[in-house]
Amino acid sequence: MPQTMTGKQALLEMLKAEGVEYIFGNPGTSEGPIIDMLGDYPEFKYILALQESVAVGMGESYARATGTASFVSLHVDSGLANGICLMLDALNTGTPMVVTSANYDARKINEVKSDLAELVRPVTKWAVELTLPDQIPGAIRRAFNEANSHPKGPVYVGFTSNALEATAEMNIVPSSKIDDAVRPSLKGIHKAASLLAASKKPMMIVGDRVSDDGAVDQAVALAELLGLPVYQSRGAEVAFPTTHPQFMGNHSLRVPADRETLQQADVVLAIGMDTFDELFYWGDVILGPAAKLIHIDPIHGRVGRSEPTDVGIISHCGLAIEELIGSLKTRLTPANEDEIKTRAQTVVSEAVAKRRSFDASVSGKWDSRPMTPARMMDELAKAIPSNAIVVDDAISNRAALRHYFHAAKRGDLVGVRGQAIGGGIGATMGTQCAYPDRPVFGIIGDGSAMMTIQGLWTAANDNIPCIFVICNNGMYRVLKVNFNVYQRDILQLSEPAGSQLLYSDFPTPFDIAAIGRSMGVHGERIVEPEEIAPAVARAVASGKPAVLDIVIDGSL
Repeated sequence: MPQTMTGKQALLEMLKAEGVEYIFGNPGTSEGPIIDMLGDYPEFKYILALQESVAVGMGESYARATGTASFVSLHVDSGLANGICLMLDALNTGTPMVVTSANYDARKINEVKSDLAELVRPVTKWAVELTLPDQIPGAIRRAFNEANSHPKGPVYVGFTSNALEATAEMNIVPSSKIDDAVRPSLKGIHKAASLLAASKKPMMIVGDRVSDDGAVDQAVALAELLGLPVYQSRGAEVAFPTTHPQFMGNHSLRVPADRETLQQADVVLAIGMDTFDELFYWGDVILGPAAKLIHIDPIHGRVGRSEPTDVGIISHCGLAIEELIGSLKTRLTPANEDEIKTRAQTVVSEAVAKRRSFDASVSGKWDSRPMTPARMMDELAKAIPSNAIVVDDAISNRAALRHYFHAAKRGDLVGVRGQAIGGGIGATMGTQCAYPDRPVFGIIGDGSAMMTIQGLWTAANDNIPCIFVICNNGMYRVLKVNFNVYQRDILQLSEPAGSQLLYSDFPTPFDIAAIGRSMGVHGERIVEPEEIAPAVARAVASGKPAVLDIVIDGSL
């Protein structure tokens, strides 16, 4: 039944109908009409950010945690532009978000008025700007449909001020869930099963969309059926339990040993990921000429996009794996089973050896000062509560973090999974909003933290009781690490000099604990490993937001 109301009321009524709980935002004058009306809608929790990347970071992590589109409200063109880098990350990684901002009156055609939809079209699935009030319900309904359906991603809706203030008859009807779980081609499944059954040196790499599709258990069953070594590709979500004996860790083309692993495989099974998506150019074809690639992914256009693919299957990850397991079971012979048993034993031994090799590589500096990233992560992992969620924005110290922190299921360990830095502070708060009953620890590089340090104020202002742990090495260490890789492996220089890279050090130290205290957050600066556990205990016991600023060694 149509109801007469203003455009701004229609917007809030649609958000209520969509079940929105949180609005992550930074308002401006043009959003004033919406903000003013929020007093009539106490069901919404507006989380005020002082910089737009913080709001987008909160929305991005909240959406991934809840599995449905979040709502982010930014300001006209300037605020929208500040949010673009993390909106691009959300587009590339398939995170559903509805982002809005308001514009000036549509009648201001003789003055400067930005085309907001055009501004963000490259970083969104769909972008539109509305000039009439009765456009709002339908556009919001479509926005949530677009954001939540494959390929998931951010959408944008802009409102001119006259659209918000004018009155019209409105139908408040929310979006409906679209079942877009595509079943696999059985022809492709049977071909993939034949390749895997005949393989002597197979490997499996899983990506975030395995977790997004709720297919972790199926991935485990497939790995155990074939005795596969399993790697995770640029993981932010848990796509395979890190505690599983066949789990080999994250796979990166920047690591020479990981590139060698690809060359040794005769069949690579990539599921729920963009195959070999990387910063540097490693060649048009990554795999060796004899290797076969099987790629399973739910998103059209991703399969076969970057690497020659022998079997490409577009499907919901879980449905495809279940069909693949069924097809394999009809093909495996007793001889296969003996081979698989031996392979699994070898994989487990190699996984243990890999972990021991890491432990040996960091043992020589275990008691050095400043403490090493490995020592910091070990002490921290032993100190946090067993039900804690870890948000990984450790940047160049991610390898150490992933070695010491383990996760059995989705939500135990999440990450900032885009190319931009600066998402960690917002992501930590967004995760805490999604999991109010679990302690949340964001482990964040100091360079990334300083990009959005205003977020500490938001944590204090809205009493979001997460704990920010800063890896304070006094530099953009990731630049040095990447430049070393570039010089050694791309330019093939014998003496990489990333450690001397100009303008990547912070000669004036950041006292992030002091910054946190100035913004109303409990802050402690930690220089000794033995100080970590007591500081964690104090932070957890307080039930308030806290920042633990840990000084670590940044040498390469």
